[in-house]
Amino acid sequence: MANNSELIAQCEAKARQWLSPSFDEETRKAVEKMLQSDDKTDLVESFYKDLEFGTGGLRGIMGAGSNRMNIYTVGMATQGFANYLKKCFAGRESISVVVCHDCRNNSRKFAETVADIFSANGIKAYIFDDMRPTPECSFAIRELKCQAGVNITASHNPKEYNGYKAYWEDGAQVLAPHDTGIIDEVAKVRVEDVKFKGNQALIQTIGEDIDKVYLDRIHTLSIDPEAIRHQHDLKIVYTPLHGTGMMLIPRSLKLWGFDNVHCVKEQMVRDGNFPTVVSPNPEYAEALTLALRDAKALDADIVMASDPDADRVGMACKNDKGEWVLINGNQTCLIFLYYIITNRKNKGLLNPSDFIVKTIVTTEVIRKVAEKAGIEMRDCYTGFKWIAREIRLSEGKQQYIGGGEESYGFLAEDFVRDKDAVSAVSLLAEICAWAKDQGKTLYDVLMGIYLEYGFSKEFTVNVVRPGKTGADEIQQMMADFRANPPKELGGSKVVVWKDYAKLEQTDAEGKVSKLDMPTTSNVLQWFCDDDTKVSVRPSGTEPKIKFYIEVKGDMKSAADYERLNDEAAKKIEAIKKSLHLD
Repeated sequence: MANNSELIAQCEAKARQWLSPSFDEETRKAVEKMLQSDDKTDLVESFYKDLEFGTGGLRGIMGAGSNRMNIYTVGMATQGFANYLKKCFAGRESISVVVCHDCRNNSRKFAETVADIFSANGIKAYIFDDMRPTPECSFAIRELKCQAGVNITASHNPKEYNGYKAYWEDGAQVLAPHDTGIIDEVAKVRVEDVKFKGNQALIQTIGEDIDKVYLDRIHTLSIDPEAIRHQHDLKIVYTPLHGTGMMLIPRSLKLWGFDNVHCVKEQMVRDGNFPTVVSPNPEYAEALTLALRDAKALDADIVMASDPDADRVGMACKNDKGEWVLINGNQTCLIFLYYIITNRKNKGLLNPSDFIVKTIVTTEVIRKVAEKAGIEMRDCYTGFKWIAREIRLSEGKQQYIGGGEESYGFLAEDFVRDKDAVSAVSLLAEICAWAKDQGKTLYDVLMGIYLEYGFSKEFTVNVVRPGKTGADEIQQMMADFRANPPKELGGSKVVVWKDYAKLEQTDAEGKVSKLDMPTTSNVLQWFCDDDTKVSVRPSGTEPKIKFYIEVKGDMKSAADYERLNDEAAKKIEAIKKSLHLD
């Protein structure tokens, strides 16, 4: 780092601008400390770039600097957003936005800053009275007929992080051209341009008035209330992992008719430091440790955990031996869509115009379920804004009945346009009740799906490369894969290569065809002759590159599962070796 004198000089020049009176004393002191330090690592990491809107909006480590989350980067983003809204909706008599936040350190402060800036720019800001789940922000934008929204959250990231999600009037996170439009406006803003002093007449607090309507709407998603009546005492263990799920998820479960819900006491405490977990991410087994402890003590039927902003759900259930097992995001999404399709069909509610959506990196077994039922399945890019786009494109023509992704996000409704753990937890409890009504567990349901549609095992490899050097390394990895794509993966011959940056598909004979996607994306996929699928993409919100591996097997009976699982695990290790990830 010390040898890169040009980069350090650029960062020092940028940092000195943060010593002006426009910044508060605490910020100036923190910047001065970085400038005076012999080790320039913090300085470079804090100033080598400006925080940018990625797949999740603005997200970064909290602290002083242009590449950090603080009231100034939040302020400039909001001023730019306000300027863009005033351009886009110039003909409107009034413009309004919803402001929401999670449980993180500084989240309330950032949310109030956002509301102040919007109001100072003549834009009405509806701000929630307390933390709320991310999906309720999306719902409120639509319910209050606002033009946009901002949610202060860093989802499941470590405690050092915070984030800023920008939403458009349909309740979805911003897409082109608005994402780049906002970025262009933000780029023009200097801190001196930010109108920090709020107009209280244009700030309105919201809360229970929205909560009740939202929960009532979610209750309409219940497909089999009879099963819940039979199994109302289903033993449910739930944890919000110190986050926003505690505000509404226990209430939603009660509204659906479940009266034996046990919430993990230590994690029903709001805390942005997430003291009881290493990472507040329901994808990780460790995050469910306390919930599983309680589940064993209570002999529960299901364990569910929502992440801190309550848009994703992790789940565990008992296997055929009565042991608790974690159900991964692909399997959870598969169970959701199988249940929705199967039970809508059984009740005469499934229409030929219904459709479901999954992301390109999510299990292909879902495609088989949709094909057998005769309904359309669409593939889209990672990120729920792309699922929201599909809903918007078909509004009034086709009915969206569910969609999800491998990273534990699911959306069962169209009145919200972001993934929703409030509805997902409620629906998952219903699926468990429906299974129990037939003398089955969720594990039995999963085994039944594999028997009918084929076995699949998915595994994600996260290669973390923080900072400027890490970003360069990730870029180089993608360049190398494009220059030398793999011919085989774990002994399986690659027969199709997809490059979403070029929107091109190449087969084994070298025939090139176009991929039909709304825009380009830095994603590569390889498909093998035995239906193995590997996808690789740099994360849009975190300093890592992700490899999504899916391998298949032929399952004749539930007794085959463990053997197939072991064989698939070996195959995944072989694929990792092929990609030099071992």
